[in-house]
Amino acid sequence: MSERPKPGTIGWHDLTVPDAPALRDFYASVIGWTPEPVEMDGYEDFNMATDDGVPVAGVCHADGPNTDLPPCWLMYVHVDDLDRAMAACTAAGGTIVGDVRGSPEYGRFCIIRDPAGAHLALFQAGA
Repeated sequence: MSERPKPGTIGWHDLTVPDAPALRDFYASVIGWTPEPVEMDGYEDFNMATDDGVPVAGVCHADGPNTDLPPCWLMYVHVDDLDRAMAACTAAGGTIVGDVRGSPEYGRFCIIRDPAGAHLALFQAGA
């Protein structure tokens, strides 16, 4: 069994844009990341990997549940209890954007918008 991620640590970054292949190619050219297709529901998003094959970020289509996300690098921050973190977010003046997503096995996450308008993903690891 692997160790659970430490709360407050950044576990992933995604960029969600209307033209994912164009940005995939941009970052492959500029940084040297290798795109790895990830099959979605009728289209592909992309994990971007280092030259040794380690995925470090994602480039995603602004489609489906991601339609309303801004075109910015979105951090996924680990939390121990997603429901508690969501309640704290709204109590402190933030907003939950969309629905909670994921699965009990992999983990659950949600997107929040803080009182200044910045977006962040809260992620609770699965079993």
